[in-house]
Amino acid sequence: MAGDRVPATSAVTSPLVERLFRAEAGHLVAYFTRRLGPGRLALAEDIVQDALIVALQQWPFSGVPDQPGAWLRRVATNRAIDLLRRQVRFDARAARLARAIEEDRRAAVVDSTTRQPDWADDELRMVMMCCHPALPRGARVALSLKAVSGFSVAEIARALLADERAIAQRLVRAKRLIRAHRIRFVLPAGRALVPRVDSALDVIYLLFNEGYTAHAGDNLVRADLCREALRLGRLIAGTREVATPRSHALVALMALHAARIPARLNAAGELVRLEDQDRRTWDMSLNSLGFQHLEQSMQASCESAFHLQAAIAATHAAAPDGTATDWTTILALYDRLVLLTPTPVVRLNRAVALARVAGPAEGLAALAAVDRAGSLARYYLLPAVRAELLAEAGQAKEAARAYREALKRQCSEPERRFLQSRLDALARRSA
Repeated sequence: MAGDRVPATSAVTSPLVERLFRAEAGHLVAYFTRRLGPGRLALAEDIVQDALIVALQQWPFSGVPDQPGAWLRRVATNRAIDLLRRQVRFDARAARLARAIEEDRRAAVVDSTTRQPDWADDELRMVMMCCHPALPRGARVALSLKAVSGFSVAEIARALLADERAIAQRLVRAKRLIRAHRIRFVLPAGRALVPRVDSALDVIYLLFNEGYTAHAGDNLVRADLCREALRLGRLIAGTREVATPRSHALVALMALHAARIPARLNAAGELVRLEDQDRRTWDMSLNSLGFQHLEQSMQASCESAFHLQAAIAATHAAAPDGTATDWTTILALYDRLVLLTPTPVVRLNRAVALARVAGPAEGLAALAAVDRAGSLARYYLLPAVRAELLAEAGQAKEAARAYREALKRQCSEPERRFLQSRLDALARRSA
């Protein structure tokens, strides 16, 4: 009936299908991987991809279904049954798989508005399968983003700052290793679980970072990626068998940062620095969630990098405005974080905290040490921070030079416009 569908055009349908696919792909791929077996992960992905193609072909003409998620699941299920029955050797195993999927389809018809009750478990198993220690770390990250979160190869390449061909090859090798090692679609027990959980948390953290500050493109924030990372983090932290203090700390960190998203851009789409944000626009429910998980993360004697980063975010969140920020506490937390993870980005952030406590000259000295290491030679924030501190120190010419250097490096368009505005303001003051 015409009243059962929403009219659509291809211009609006594609973004809708993209959002839907992002939301449903992980559930569907995990479900079909459980039914077909990990060795058929590629087939599970193809089935879900085929359903998406059908949606892109039909919806512009027939309209978007009232329950697009249920529609997509039904089409994918029909496709799976059809493929199984068309096998050259429709053996007993294929027949059993087809019957099992058919039974699931019939059960879903009873209430098509809800997901299968075990889909959350399926996703958790999928995350742990993708993070099996037999897979190289890079492969675990790429496979998790592809199979669990529905990322395209291009999106994974951007998130990992890697070449698309390299990512595609990494995914192929990962699937071969799953077959070769006969990795099972189960939650491991005991000590075998710990490295999988830690690896999964690292993947989720990377996913959130890409969403919170995109490395390129027109948008500073990709809220869908942040939501997906937070959802997966809460899935782990909320499951007794796999929850750890580190998982709670990661959820706290992500929630506290995600709370700021409404204030990170102004009405004109321009970047707003943390110290200048209107904190009344922060998402207080996410802020509260962050503090709850931070408290849970401290119920055991454990201090991970996630704990320290979450504590830094909580210190920012506790301040009523930027001028009231407790930079002394933040610097002390960065001092401990550097001991755990002495990465160039952590040292860069510590330099900012040091400048707030001891003045721009001390911050610039710390930045110089980071610069000499050479690891951030292409990272725009290094010269951008230097420019800010040079301007605070009254060195306008050097600050302008640093801003121009930052503008040469890759960043998102909102970040580029922000840097240009800072450079222009500096020129006006110097005129």
